[in-house]
Amino acid sequence: MGELYLANGSRARIYTSEKPGQLRGPQHHVGWGDEPAHWKDAKDGDAEGTTWSNLKLGLRLGSHPRVVLTTTPKPLKLLVGTKDKPGLIHDPTIVVTRGSTYENLDNLAPTFAEQVLAAYEGTRIGRQELRAEILEDVEGALWTLSLIEATRVPRAPLITSADGLVLDLVRVVVAIDPAVTANEDSDETGIVVAGLGHDGRCYVLADRSTKASPNAWAKRAIAGYDEFKADRIVAEVNNGGDLVETVIRTVRDNIPYSAVHASRGKRTRAGPVSSLYEQGRVSHVGSFPELEDQLTTWNPESGDSPDRLDALVWAISHLMLGPSTSGEFSTVA
Repeated sequence: MGELYLANGSRARIYTSEKPGQLRGPQHHVGWGDEPAHWKDAKDGDAEGTTWSNLKLGLRLGSHPRVVLTTTPKPLKLLVGTKDKPGLIHDPTIVVTRGSTYENLDNLAPTFAEQVLAAYEGTRIGRQELRAEILEDVEGALWTLSLIEATRVPRAPLITSADGLVLDLVRVVVAIDPAVTANEDSDETGIVVAGLGHDGRCYVLADRSTKASPNAWAKRAIAGYDEFKADRIVAEVNNGGDLVETVIRTVRDNIPYSAVHASRGKRTRAGPVSSLYEQGRVSHVGSFPELEDQLTTWNPESGDSPDRLDALVWAISHLMLGPSTSGEFSTVA
């Protein structure tokens, strides 16, 4: 806990949601809660002993104690509530004001608009992060944003070595769901990097998916292999057959490679992977807007074939499930 003293004699106390018990006892005239959607106990709503519950109990000084909350909107229990009990944004005693990132562009660096907005615009994550919308779950989708958010981490496990901080993972793979044509109507090539930790958890490290020629996506996949010091490239070969391995070995002939044939339907392959998310055994390291868009909007009944999702399923299946739940693997040294 910290304290801030102002020139007019006011005193502000600083608390963290990691220690909600510190809010028990102190009294306040006003409160300011920053990023409540990221509080450690936001998923628990206003249950007894949570940050929000304790903060409310301490707002009892003066004639009109109030609180201001500023946050990115996320579909968590604290904000949206349940069907039996409304969350903060549905509370009639609370005034909700929304503002988008676009209203603040004059105060932001030009590179932010060029790089960050371009990456998020047009995605569901962009609607949340840039336009302040709370997104409802897509009916029938195997993944939800709250499911991904629950285990998201800022970084993968690291260890200090002679080369500085390096990934502390048992294995790392680069999985590819390849597009075998390269024109305006071609699908993307899904390229996802994931690693298995010593804690038995899977960490999604990067999404390098792209719409490019076979030679270009092969170089991109191998660049990811080098960057994350991966152990193997795993590629689906239902469409490209031997061409996929040939393209990869044209770029680097000695790379460890496994081909996988999708012998089961996409729902059958994706279901066990989404179950790992539900069990809290998969973490996204940072945010992957386009990938997470596909995960949270794909309905197995739609007949669509999202490439980033496919690559993710192959990566996690290879690391944690094996071929029996996803397809038939064949390994080449």
